[in-house]
Amino acid sequence: MQRRHFLQAGSALALVPALARAELTVEISGLGNERIPIAIAMFGGENVLPKPVSDVVRSDLERSGMFRLVDAGPQPLADISRPDWSAWRTKGADVLLAGSVKRLADGSAEATFRLYDVVKQVEQKSAVLSFRVELGRNAGHWIADRVYEQLLGVPGIFSTQIAYVQKSGRHYMLQIAEYDGTNPISAFTDDEPIISPAWSPDGKRLAYVSFALKKPVIYLQTIATGNRQVVANFKGSNSAPAWSPDGKRLAIVLTKDGLSQIYLVNLDGSGLRRLMQSSGIDTEPCFSSDGKWLYFTSDRSGGPQIYRVALDGGDAQRVSYEGSYNVSPRLSPDGKTLAYISRNGGKFQLTVQDLSSQQTLILTDTNRDESPTFAPNGRLILYATEVGGRGVLSAVSVDGKIRYKPLQGNGDIREPAWGPLVS
Repeated sequence: MQRRHFLQAGSALALVPALARAELTVEISGLGNERIPIAIAMFGGENVLPKPVSDVVRSDLERSGMFRLVDAGPQPLADISRPDWSAWRTKGADVLLAGSVKRLADGSAEATFRLYDVVKQVEQKSAVLSFRVELGRNAGHWIADRVYEQLLGVPGIFSTQIAYVQKSGRHYMLQIAEYDGTNPISAFTDDEPIISPAWSPDGKRLAYVSFALKKPVIYLQTIATGNRQVVANFKGSNSAPAWSPDGKRLAIVLTKDGLSQIYLVNLDGSGLRRLMQSSGIDTEPCFSSDGKWLYFTSDRSGGPQIYRVALDGGDAQRVSYEGSYNVSPRLSPDGKTLAYISRNGGKFQLTVQDLSSQQTLILTDTNRDESPTFAPNGRLILYATEVGGRGVLSAVSVDGKIRYKPLQGNGDIREPAWGPLVS
């Protein structure tokens, strides 16, 4: 049985509560029998927690769109080591999750769970998790991650966080929330615009652009302490930070030598190096997960299109060919799929392209999509769009079968960035 200690909160920063309290809710189409029927029983003793662990797991797995919940009844299982297989098959469950919670002598809590394959009548996975009582919701996310990965072979994203920018009145707030938009907190607030947040690979820092100095300047902020430092404040515009996979450098866009061009820079602002010589505008860089390629937007062929260039040198290669306007490239974690915003009949829509076949798929029917960002398991894409003239966030699976109702707050919500997996 796996044992895990989970006693610390995700951030030690004393952050200001945000205004938005909405969350992403799922809309499923076309999955049919692909969804796994799962029964999630109440955990014994979980009434000692502010939020029942089983409720969190149930909500996470249902929201993923990959599971169909089977009613497990109002009571915890009396003996989680000996399920009544025929009874659960009669209920229609292929999988059963059961568990218990107990308080420990030091005031913390311990959750035990067991995951069963009801069809094969075997236990698939079990684990014990120790955590602070007030972090019961985090414990539920952790369990849901383990269940998701065990059953689908892909890491769960329920313990991850998202960052985005919310404008309310005159105030711009850099927000950090749980993966579904719940429990947002403000990492930085200013009366000047904030754009382009980007997570470090270890999830401990955010790079972003602030206009606090009356011009776009790139900052690096440590989430746990709130400490922030200037990375790039050159003449002209400093924008579009993107982390290298090893977390040691940023790709940034500067206009200090004329048109927007892409540079590499160390985190302390040293070692600035221009990546390419181009007569056009090069912007919106993003690294491939292996660190060998940089994808970016350029108008060097006329209209804006997606290109890539090898970090060890060579000429830029055009990647997008469908349509006359393609911007904001983001690469999936496995490097197989490219997401970007394409203009189609006057609409700006989220599009994905299979990089091996070059096949493209428009994922949305909205008009003003922007800022796509992949979930760290590559299954979902979060993006900004507009509903009723206000900026909102929404999400969709890479095959378009799972869609989420928009996350809305008080004012505009834009510039999403999905954080890394939590180990």
